[in-house]
Amino acid sequence: METSTSNGFVDLLIKEGVLGKDQAVDADNLARQTNISLAQALVKLGYATESEVMQSLARFHHMEYVDLETAQIPENVIELMPESVARENVVLPLEVADGRLKVLMSDPSDVDTIEKLRFILNRDVTPALAPRSSILEAINRMYGQVEGESADSILQEFTDTAIDFTETVDDAEVSSEEAIDENSAPIVRLVQLMITEAVQLRASDIHVEPFEDRVRIRYRIDGVLHERDTLPRRQLGAILSRIKILSKIDIAERRRPQDGRIKISVGEKELDLRVSVIPTSHGQSAVMRLLDKDNIKVGVRQLGFSEVTYKRFNSLIRRPNGIILVTGPTGSGKTTTLYAALNQLNRPDRKIITAEDPVEYYLPGINQVEVRHNIGLDFARIIRSMLRQAPNIILVGEMRDSETASMGIQASLTGHLVFSTLHTNDAPSAVTRMVDMGVPGYLVASSVVAIVAQRLVRTICPKCRARYTPPQSVLADVGLTEEQIKNANFMRGKGCNSCQKTGFRGRIGIYELMMVDSQVRQMIFENKSTTEIRKYAISDAGGMTTLFRDGVEKVLSGITTFEEIYRVAKRTEQDE
Repeated sequence: METSTSNGFVDLLIKEGVLGKDQAVDADNLARQTNISLAQALVKLGYATESEVMQSLARFHHMEYVDLETAQIPENVIELMPESVARENVVLPLEVADGRLKVLMSDPSDVDTIEKLRFILNRDVTPALAPRSSILEAINRMYGQVEGESADSILQEFTDTAIDFTETVDDAEVSSEEAIDENSAPIVRLVQLMITEAVQLRASDIHVEPFEDRVRIRYRIDGVLHERDTLPRRQLGAILSRIKILSKIDIAERRRPQDGRIKISVGEKELDLRVSVIPTSHGQSAVMRLLDKDNIKVGVRQLGFSEVTYKRFNSLIRRPNGIILVTGPTGSGKTTTLYAALNQLNRPDRKIITAEDPVEYYLPGINQVEVRHNIGLDFARIIRSMLRQAPNIILVGEMRDSETASMGIQASLTGHLVFSTLHTNDAPSAVTRMVDMGVPGYLVASSVVAIVAQRLVRTICPKCRARYTPPQSVLADVGLTEEQIKNANFMRGKGCNSCQKTGFRGRIGIYELMMVDSQVRQMIFENKSTTEIRKYAISDAGGMTTLFRDGVEKVLSGITTFEEIYRVAKRTEQDE
């Protein structure tokens, strides 16, 4: 950018209060030293967001600024520009008016690109501005839906190969190098693209599943599986070998389950992938779980607690001792809840130690120990040793057996705050589950201070949400009062590019928090049933809101839908 242009642009930013004069000098120095634009320097130094800089640039150059979060681009407009042109120049067609194509770009002074586009597309081009990161994200999103993304060309190249990669038990003795060329360019690019695409689509898992005549690739997005590709059966071996090489596990082993990790960069993100490979009747099946550190930066306030539950939970995690249990099935967000609590408690004056199997996310300032069964390092042994380290707070990944539960209870009774998880359907069931594991009822009653049960529901996409009225039969089944229906803000998503036409984007927790008060303690002493404990917990004295009722409150607030609540939580007699 020319100096006069830069000076005028900076003056505008200072005048608008986006930038201070000292910051302008710092950014100008960095731009000169590193040979980048002033706009890039401002963003790099964190003095302004990319959006703020781009909006000021648009005003300075008298150009239109477009927010791609809300813009709707028709598919027939996207088809006017080849994907290769869009990706190579980081531009995106927005609309056609009077024969002129409006194109989004991030550099207002890039006249060469505008001229090149006029020549390639053979039509008049009008530039508009948008942040570069937003344009890249929109390219991936839009072309992914229109042309099946560039994965399809690789799949075609891969499918055309004549080599038979089919695995059988008998060929286990064959040299892997002879049978499978896992380093061939199409294989390498395909596996890399699978991971990149999964990140762009916000997937949490990639599933590679073999069947008799095909290999199915599926992504789990917001907790729901979506099929992406079907490959010929003969290519299973090559894909699995590539995944195994990346995760540093034995490619010759085909008969036993295997686990590994992959560290990979996708754009500016550093990702950890947890890999699990198991043998099935049609060959080995692989699941890669994407562990994104951004997912655990969520605070307790953002988890989805109601105001009453949030206040109770906040006071609980500040207790000096006792056990707080989080229950729910696999994939219900238990780890995120516990890490949010630990992040809030993580201060220089506290010592926090965790025992996990395996350690999924690495938390700065917290001592994390990984279970290693092959050398006898299990939960109970880790807890016994960690108590000698004088911690204030302990996290036990899961209470799986009597020994682990007993050690956790001993830790809580000796002045430690203990967090742990259990696999039960609701909060009251956790009490009887611990007793069933062999822990005496009086120990459970004296150590457990609260039990949180949780599930994850998909939230309605903010871009395409719209008001609607649920059928009368649904409202009657849920048991809402006339006043609740009158004040409700029922919403649902129509489906747009931002949510891949599903109507949902992101997830939030629904919770039930059972406080172990004197009455619940007495009931545990008397070995009362789960039903009786639950009945008291839901009463006015117990003050517990069930999972189903917490979900209904989120439907009334326009956060999710009744279908989502019924998908993850059952309505019980007590919810009547």
